[in-house]
Amino acid sequence: MIYALDTNIISYLLKDDGRVYSRYFDAVSQGNTCVIPLVVYYEVLRGLKASGATTKMRAFEKICGELGVVELTVKDINTAADIYTYCKQRGTPVDDSDLLIASQVVTRGYTLVTNNTRHFAVIDGLTFVNWAE
Repeated sequence: MIYALDTNIISYLLKDDGRVYSRYFDAVSQGNTCVIPLVVYYEVLRGLKASGATTKMRAFEKICGELGVVELTVKDINTAADIYTYCKQRGTPVDDSDLLIASQVVTRGYTLVTNNTRHFAVIDGLTFVNWAE
């Protein structure tokens, strides 16, 4: 299984949150793969740069090197537009960052790991888990 880590999960890992780190370690030790969607990379990077968190920046760079960052493709953008249209028609809008993250996960058949399950629950076809519970 391939897990795509959301911004809040990366933040928990950078804070050495025991429950999230334990679930991450279990997933990897069972042969699963974890990746970072490009928009998550951006969200974490901007926060670390804005706060001048150099120690966490080095830790984040290490995590990115180990896991890898998934680039956006034209197919991802098309999927995001489809998700946007579907959610808008249902009256359940989703912000662009979450749409782009979800589109990468849906397009590739990954499972999203997030603590913001409410944000993503309105997206059909998206599989997600919460390692922070």
